[in-house]
Amino acid sequence: MAAVDDVIADLVAEHGLPAAARAQLGALLAALADDEHAPTTVRDPRDAVGVHLADSLVALALSDVSDARMIADLGAGAGFPGLPLAVALPEANIALVESIARKCGFIAAAAASAGLTNVDVVAERAEAWADGMGRIDVVTARALAPLGVIAEYAAPLLREGGVLVAWKGRRDADEERIAAAAANQLGLAVEEVRPVAPYKGADHRHLHVLRKIAPTPDRFPRRPGMARKRPLGADAASSSDRRQR
Repeated sequence: MAAVDDVIADLVAEHGLPAAARAQLGALLAALADDEHAPTTVRDPRDAVGVHLADSLVALALSDVSDARMIADLGAGAGFPGLPLAVALPEANIALVESIARKCGFIAAAAASAGLTNVDVVAERAEAWADGMGRIDVVTARALAPLGVIAEYAAPLLREGGVLVAWKGRRDADEERIAAAAANQLGLAVEEVRPVAPYKGADHRHLHVLRKIAPTPDRFPRRPGMARKRPLGADAASSSDRRQR
């Protein structure tokens, strides 16, 4: 466990985290390790310190994230990146939005074990979370959905000027074309695709940053499920491909 503690200490130093962060991040790892029903396959602290903690905290390199006061983590799952960001940003309010009650229960227990008081667990689908609409500085999403679908979930929640930060692996040109076409309908613009290497072996990792530059049309959010069933941008991307042939 000493090696894991050393990695946590390095993360705290690297990101300039508050004094309490070392113990709180350790408590998040312990919550994973101690609950065999935790909603993730990565529970061993020796793996989770990189896969979950370092991978979550890498977003602090973006000033929009480090300066945010309201963050919504969509499809929060086991609580990553939302819970580590709550540790790192104690003055920010972090909403972890998760529609599955069992996962919400784990997130709430993990947050309590780490003594986090700036976390709200929202047991809703993103499309149905009325209290979040137009209020969020940063929306995060990790291992959730295709980028265009995430953009549709995020856009109605973001204030103008706010950003979506989506964790993705190897870049996919088709996915990115569809996302750009969807963003154009949602009041978003693709701002940056940043390669990151949060831990050893994290190959082909990218943060996709989309900024809200205009109001999202009133027809959004569509009813729950429609973003996946009928994704925006697919027709426009197909038309573009045909024109290029």
